[in-house]
Amino acid sequence: MFQSLQALPADPILGLMASYRADTNPRKIDLGIGVYKNESGDTPVMTAVKKAEELILKAQATKSYVGPTGAADYNAIVAELILGKSLVDSLGKRRVTVQSPGGCGGLRLAAEFIKSANPDATVWVSNPTWANHVPLLGSAGLKIEQYPYYDYNSHSVQFDEMIDCLSKVGSGDVVLLHGCCHNPCGADLNQEQWQKVRDIALQQGFTVFIDLAYQGLGDGLEEDVYGVRLLADSLPELIVVSSCSKNFGLYRERTGAMTLICENSETAAIATTQIAAAARAMYSMPPDHGAAIVQLILSDDKLRQEWDTELTEMRNRINGLRAQLVKQIETIGIDQDFSFIEREKGMFSFLGVNVDQVQSLVNDYSIYLVNSSRINVAGINDANIKYLAESLATVLKA
Repeated sequence: MFQSLQALPADPILGLMASYRADTNPRKIDLGIGVYKNESGDTPVMTAVKKAEELILKAQATKSYVGPTGAADYNAIVAELILGKSLVDSLGKRRVTVQSPGGCGGLRLAAEFIKSANPDATVWVSNPTWANHVPLLGSAGLKIEQYPYYDYNSHSVQFDEMIDCLSKVGSGDVVLLHGCCHNPCGADLNQEQWQKVRDIALQQGFTVFIDLAYQGLGDGLEEDVYGVRLLADSLPELIVVSSCSKNFGLYRERTGAMTLICENSETAAIATTQIAAAARAMYSMPPDHGAAIVQLILSDDKLRQEWDTELTEMRNRINGLRAQLVKQIETIGIDQDFSFIEREKGMFSFLGVNVDQVQSLVNDYSIYLVNSSRINVAGINDANIKYLAESLATVLKA
């Protein structure tokens, strides 16, 4: 039976990572893989996480299953991080949050839930969107369409075109939005634009689905969820998938959540049974270790403050690197305007160079990025920023 299998092409980012590791050039730069890196190029375990792990290991008395929907205390405290206590209280039993195996697991869980609610639903994703959105959602059997989002010429959100498209999306369909720090372009909706999205969602009756993977890495923990909270307070239905991979550095622990807001508590109770059944069928039980860490950090005032301080340092570093890169490019004397990089948020931006220029950066200068020209800003540091700008200048002049 297995002889009939055909090899599939390697994931572009994973293939890039392998090439980077094999490269012996001492000046090589990894701008591809989407993980946070410090000035030394490492992805460290946060101090608050280390301390929480020590406490958990000392106190933990069992490794028994937690349950398909995860730990109740974790679910409650993550919901409060996303929505805020007052909104959680006002939503009451209209809101349900379940633990998931990372953001990816949450996205797939949400896809299965959407499929059970409306098998004919179309999920509208931004153009561009994170590369794994389409396979994660499409593999559940959902139809995928795109709405305009990013203008590659002006390096900004095509908001008028986006709203024009969404004004034609009807009830029964789902619109996927990035909560903050858009991956891959870094261009986010402002508060006024979020308000207009809310209005069009109320007008058209479609369901909004928010992927919140980077809370705290844009403008701040509270600022980054303005859109999420606005829509949660305004719409009869909302799906939010959140991840602790980036803001807690828990990549390999697969820690995430799916939060669902329904029109009433009765519907929420029914929906919970559907979500639990989907979880049971796919992975049975979510992993506990990462969730236990997050739960402890957020419920302990001292650990929470230490985590918040570390997260603030990460955010400030990324935003500072954006400004430094723009300044370095200007200093080198590149005529092309790269000021948009400083205005964008989160770990990612497009450089705005073509595929041939990307390949030159990779092959001639060992600067690794995907063909779309998306870069992970956190891969830049004081030791490589000048080399990056100089290499970019040479490629642009070629």
